[in-house]
Amino acid sequence: MSQKKKKVVLSGMRPTGPLHLGNYVGALRGWVRLQDTHQCYFTIVPWHALSSEYTNPKVIKEYTFEVALDWLAAGLDPEKSVLFIQSEIKEHAELHLLLSMITPLPWLERVPTFKEQQQEIQDKELNTYGFLGYPLLQTADIIIYKAEVVPVGEDQAFHIELAREIVRRFNRFYGKVFPEPQMLLTEVPKLAGTDGRKMSKSYGNAIYLKDTPETIKKKISPMVTDTRRKRRTDPGEPDDCPVFTLHRAFVPESKREELARDCRTAAIGCLECKKVVIEALIEEFAQFREKRAYYEKHPDLVWQIFEEGNQKAREVASQTMEQVREAMGLRFPSGNLKTGKK
Repeated sequence: MSQKKKKVVLSGMRPTGPLHLGNYVGALRGWVRLQDTHQCYFTIVPWHALSSEYTNPKVIKEYTFEVALDWLAAGLDPEKSVLFIQSEIKEHAELHLLLSMITPLPWLERVPTFKEQQQEIQDKELNTYGFLGYPLLQTADIIIYKAEVVPVGEDQAFHIELAREIVRRFNRFYGKVFPEPQMLLTEVPKLAGTDGRKMSKSYGNAIYLKDTPETIKKKISPMVTDTRRKRRTDPGEPDDCPVFTLHRAFVPESKREELARDCRTAAIGCLECKKVVIEALIEEFAQFREKRAYYEKHPDLVWQIFEEGNQKAREVASQTMEQVREAMGLRFPSGNLKTGKK
């Protein structure tokens, strides 16, 4: 009996520097699991970073390396998945250009994140074609590998629905070339940063995967907890405690329930409670830190792993683009004229 064909998964990350705990629980941890059940393509996407970092593009290479280190250290395996750098596969840009010819402008203007990020990021001029069109480039990234499954959080669901609309429009014009990608909605726990707000690099409140045990202790120990616990004897409510968002992501459920009960009865103090999650984080990322340190000392190996992934991705993308050009009637005889072929 033939083995059932694995579904193709694609997902990616913008290179904005080292990854934090929110990136890990929201995406990376789930990707590692998907490697055993799906045919996975995971890509770092410098062109997407360029849509907001176009005035300082030199940092993108450094940031790409940081993300690559975190991926390999966290368990993304080049023997199981294709790990590659989007901007090294020029076919992405070609497909993006061709899709831009058929995509109505209002489809891009209605993407919620376009206006939301313009409002949130006030220190950068984001009223550019590249920023408006990045969901279209995202579509090209996905469908050029004929991805059937795209793991995303709810904030990206609109982007995948847009990709599905564009695929339907392309297939209606030129024949069925692309499958419609399906969303794999992932639960993205809202992790609080060190200041109690949502964990984010832009807020400067992130706990990074590469942080040392000492740094983890220094960041979590002074975090504000439930403000009702002014004294050790005051009962608290874990659901209102920023630190407890970390417990939900990294502390086993049985221990977490015990801590929640003790918090509500003031049987445990906040410092004791913080110690549990600090120790859980230090233990969970012990092997990660070792692997990251190894790869950091061997940058040529990291780039080699991704170049091998680039070659695999390029081969698939090239085949897809041959099909796209054929479907659109954009294959010309110029190459055959030189050889005398018909």
